[in-house]
Amino acid sequence: MFCLHRHRRKIRTETPGLHPIPSNHAPEIPLENDAPLCSTCSALDLHAILHDGVQTEHAIPLGHLTDIIDKSNRCGLCNLVAIVIRRAWHLDKLPDIDIADVTCALYARECGYPCIPDYITPVFRDICHRLYIQTSDRPREVTAAITTAQSNFLLDIQLLGEDASKVGRTEELHGRRVGQNVDIALLKKWIHICEHEHGELCERVWWRDAGDVLPKSVRVVDVTRMAVVRAPHSCRFVALSYLWGGTGEEYWTTRANLKQRRTQGGLDVSLLPGTILDTIQLVRQLGERYLWIDALCIVQDDPKDKAVQIGVMELIYGSSVFTIFAAGGTSAHDPLPGIRPGTRDPKQQIAKIQGLHLAVPLVLPREAIVSSVWDTRGWTYQELMLSRRRIFLTPFHVHFECGEDIWSEDVIAEHINLPWDSHPLKYGGAGGFTFVRAPAHWSRHLYMVHYMSIIGKYTQRRLTMESDIVNAVTALINAMTKGSNLAGGYPGQAFRFGMPLIDLELALVWQPTANTSCVRRVPGDGNMTPWPSWSWAAWRGAVQYSEVSLFVNAQNGGVSPWITQSLVEKWHIVDDNGRLVPQDVRRTGRMARSVEEANSSPYVIPKGDIDAQTLVTENAPLRPGTLVFRTRSARFNVTKADDVIGADPEANYATYSILSDVPRPSTLVGRVILPCSTHSPTSCEFIVLSRTDEIGGLYDEDILGKRYLGCMLYVMAVQKMQDEKRMERVGVGVIFEHAWPNAT
Repeated sequence: MFCLHRHRRKIRTETPGLHPIPSNHAPEIPLENDAPLCSTCSALDLHAILHDGVQTEHAIPLGHLTDIIDKSNRCGLCNLVAIVIRRAWHLDKLPDIDIADVTCALYARECGYPCIPDYITPVFRDICHRLYIQTSDRPREVTAAITTAQSNFLLDIQLLGEDASKVGRTEELHGRRVGQNVDIALLKKWIHICEHEHGELCERVWWRDAGDVLPKSVRVVDVTRMAVVRAPHSCRFVALSYLWGGTGEEYWTTRANLKQRRTQGGLDVSLLPGTILDTIQLVRQLGERYLWIDALCIVQDDPKDKAVQIGVMELIYGSSVFTIFAAGGTSAHDPLPGIRPGTRDPKQQIAKIQGLHLAVPLVLPREAIVSSVWDTRGWTYQELMLSRRRIFLTPFHVHFECGEDIWSEDVIAEHINLPWDSHPLKYGGAGGFTFVRAPAHWSRHLYMVHYMSIIGKYTQRRLTMESDIVNAVTALINAMTKGSNLAGGYPGQAFRFGMPLIDLELALVWQPTANTSCVRRVPGDGNMTPWPSWSWAAWRGAVQYSEVSLFVNAQNGGVSPWITQSLVEKWHIVDDNGRLVPQDVRRTGRMARSVEEANSSPYVIPKGDIDAQTLVTENAPLRPGTLVFRTRSARFNVTKADDVIGADPEANYATYSILSDVPRPSTLVGRVILPCSTHSPTSCEFIVLSRTDEIGGLYDEDILGKRYLGCMLYVMAVQKMQDEKRMERVGVGVIFEHAWPNAT
């Protein structure tokens, strides 16, 4: 802890390049007249509507949407309705959409997502009403655009809190004016509420032990002394998540300038880009002293220092009192929105109608984030997931998220002293905390569900340096390892190449998304071990973990795969020293609906030890990262499938049918996802990985017989590597097990 002294304030104001943030009182309320209304809107009694509410079944007709848009320059309420629908429906991006037959109606209901007990009296049940627009139809293209942008499906207009008393309500859950500059006092209030009222949920991250502290090697920026210093013991500090937007040698900390930057005033602000300068200013205004910024606190040209810092990133972001997310620009040279005058325009639409100030709510926090470049970058994903408190600065507004709540500048939702805890923003944030609460001990093996989801989201993001693919998710992997006690809590033993070793069987069945490029990722450092083809990290682009229905419906990708039996007895990986190391992989026993079903399985698991010396002699030498196991292989014909629902003909990957000539020519026996460059028809070699579940359409049931639990084998299509006896992955699919003994 530390105190703010007058001397500190003196240093702050004299630091070149940093200027005090303008006063952040609530924006002044301009004197204005009521907006004119059309005949339809002037007939409305908004005071009564906002006080009493209007049920959806009694919604008040407003007319055709096209007429409302036409009247928007003559009627204040029509203008607000038009703005709401134009923005929410993305009509500016869909100019050819047909809305001629869409009609609108107005209703008013409780604000947010209330879960209100029956014993609450009506006056408290209706703490706040919002106006909502009901439409007779919503074009399919609009629904798709809303889903993609993660916009609000509800079309709402809010009464500002300053006028809540005019309709017999308190200001809670009503709107709030948003100025050009960030309201620092409001930010302080959010932090204070979370720290003093939310308790352990927001105070500690569950994967850390109580005694975990930052290693002595971690540095922070002392914004009072303007120096890069060793983090004091039990240091209270803030972290920054931002975009580099390319290299930044001019402001990085390097071995050459580290000594100078350790001294008071040694951090030359004239070299610092806008995002970092503004963050330092904001941290000072919030009354904090220490700030962690990767470009300044990691020696960028020291590989050893980088490796150490990357290894403790989950501690850094998990220990920071809060993280500032600069989600408003495209590089570190952009300003932090709202910190300096002229750096943001909230574009808050407010109109005075019948003496009431009504406003179009600003975009949901999640929509503001999704639309940012920040949300597309690889490194920022784990920074988001691991931070216990988050302050997002976007071009639209500032919002705060923690494990307990979410607040934004344009909604008064800080204190709702009622028996429920819900408001309009409650489910509109970035979300994605890495287990807000610790999972129960008995369910910690379910970490794989979260791992598969994390990898699916993370690989959709981009990296400036492709070689960072594992480093940029290492903090999440470390947190997962410690929290679920994998390999005794040692990440280096629990994961290799981003893949969990104890659940390797499940991890191996990842699939590339259809539009991913079919290109191997090349490590940036020639001395680094190349990533093996069995890891998703070895391939550029997004991957997903999906159930087997993906092979018949390309749009079914959201459910995790399932292993119903392990079919490999022992797994080994060649370590960096060329030694064959056995892996402790979790085995799954046979799942079946009956003993007879389990005993009727024709596939026989190959047995026997693997002789490392023989492998070295035959394949000399074994390369680090090579996965070694005993299985069965077979060759099948494949041809591109033409019956996959939702398949994109222009995609880079496609589903292929696996065919056998036994018992009849070209019998469908399975499916596999392969690069579209794969000739059709052709043949592929397959190796067996595990047993999985089934659905219709994976094989010809009329010829081969009915489905049963676990009748499909997970297989990997492989090919020989050039000039080697080793194989590499081409794709993963499924084959009906009764077809396997008949393969050539």
